[in-house]
This record gives sequence, structure tokens and C-alpha cells, in this order.
Amino acid sequence: MLSIFLLIPLSLMLFVVAIWAVRYAVKSNQFEDLDNASQRIILDDRQERRQTMQAHERSAPTQQKDQTAVTDGNNEHSEIDKNSEI
Repeated sequence: MLSIFLLIPLSLMLFVVAIWAVRYAVKSNQFEDLDNASQRIILDDRQERRQTMQAHERSAPTQQKDQTAVTDGNNEHSEIDKNSEI
């Protein structure tokens, strides 16, 4: 009988905490997009890879200009460098 006086208030407190946790999860939009959440990780990686490739492509023309300035005007050598960058 003594344990009931301890277990009932304890279970009510746990019930209130569980209700608060579910309400907090709903208000913070954690249940918004359940279908695409698993795909978002993959899409984020693709976007990050695309951004790094674009940044590399932007810096590549300046590197090619530097390489052609270093060569002695040997067009064959500069064409090889251009093909290896692509």
C-alpha cells in the first residue's frame, strides 16, 4: 500500500513529462517532413559537392592562365594541360 503512494505521483509526473516532450516536438516542427528526411542527407551532400566543383572550376581558368604564362609559348604543352584539367 505504501508503494502505491509513491508510484501514482511518479507515474503522473512521467506522463506530464511525456506530454510536454511530444508537444515540444510538434511545435519545433520535427514532424513536418517525414518522407524526405532520409533523402535530405544525400541531397545536402550533392549540393556541397556541386558547390566545391563550381569553386574548383572558377579557380581552374586562373590556374590555366598562370601555366600558359610559364610556358615558352609551346601550344602543344598548354593544350595537354587544358585537357588534363577537364
